[in-house]
Amino acid sequence: MKIVYFVGGLLSPNGMGTILSQKINYLAGHTDYDLYMVLTEKAGAPWYYEIHPRVKWVNFDINFDELDVMPFPQKLWHYLQKQRQFKRMFRDYLMKVRPDITVSICRREINFITDIQDGSKKIAEIHFARPFYRKIEKSYFPKFLNEWISKKWIGSFVKKLKRLDRFVVLTKEDSLNWPELNNLVVIPNFVSCSSPLRSSSLVNKRVVAMGRYSWQKGFDLLINAWKIVNTIHPDWVLDIYGSGDNALFQKQADGMGLSTVVTCHGAVENVYEKYAESSIYVLSSRYEGFGLVLVEAMMAGLPVVSFACPCGPRDIVKEGETGILVPTGDVEKLAEQICFLIEHQDVRRSMGEKAIKRAQLFSKEQVMQRWIELFESS
Repeated sequence: MKIVYFVGGLLSPNGMGTILSQKINYLAGHTDYDLYMVLTEKAGAPWYYEIHPRVKWVNFDINFDELDVMPFPQKLWHYLQKQRQFKRMFRDYLMKVRPDITVSICRREINFITDIQDGSKKIAEIHFARPFYRKIEKSYFPKFLNEWISKKWIGSFVKKLKRLDRFVVLTKEDSLNWPELNNLVVIPNFVSCSSPLRSSSLVNKRVVAMGRYSWQKGFDLLINAWKIVNTIHPDWVLDIYGSGDNALFQKQADGMGLSTVVTCHGAVENVYEKYAESSIYVLSSRYEGFGLVLVEAMMAGLPVVSFACPCGPRDIVKEGETGILVPTGDVEKLAEQICFLIEHQDVRRSMGEKAIKRAQLFSKEQVMQRWIELFESS
């Protein structure tokens, strides 16, 4: 079987690049498929990710990333030129390779991939939940115009999706957001390691959170909740790890008198060590595409307290067994449930044990078997 994956770029670390490279490498190491990878960015530049030597690849060197720094009129002109070139090169490549399956990641290629008559089955996977995908919120547009553009944009997207052989979403929750489609398949993301070197003992008076320092991740809400937790349990600390502007959130914590109990760290590579040093994991996101950090924390034996945000936590956390879900944005309830787990070590231990078993559903081996079954049945 020949499978062509569109990847785009592998030049810097990001969630999609991590998942795609690991999927391709797994298939290269565990199947006899002929695997091909299509790139578009900076031919000759070193990749951040290592790719299995069995994988054949091509780089069209179109460099869509150049558009990010251009003013809008210039960006639009160059985008149209690059997109035409991209469509022509992608079509010619597929007609030459003649794959059995072509996999899209719902980026620029989704606009034309089903028009290419190369004979391959077209499968797309999306790494975002629909409620927050193709949403226009430009401050210089009135609200009605933002909503109108968003509706038109997502409408054109759905028309493309209907022509696919299969459309893969990450969660059962998000699958309900696509009522127009009858080609849906749910396959979650996976954690890269089968099990961490050690699990948490759940005795350290430490709560942990991880993610980019952005509005989406809701660390401002978590710090507000910690103000309440701190009044009841001043001997517990909160450690946050992630990329981005941590200084802004540290300033918030310091301004609330939490400088000795809340630390906003930069990103770390040894995430499982940080989980093992903690006793509770908290996810305070306003929204997610999946929420893989929950699975990582559960694999290390941590019970979790999470906002029931769209989409992911409801699929991952088994309410009352592996963790606790609270209404999105409810700071008081978040603080209350953190305090509950702090005060009930027996519940922490029970949830932590069940969390490890639950996390195995999202192991690489389990999830990739579902992908292989999808390919074999297409």
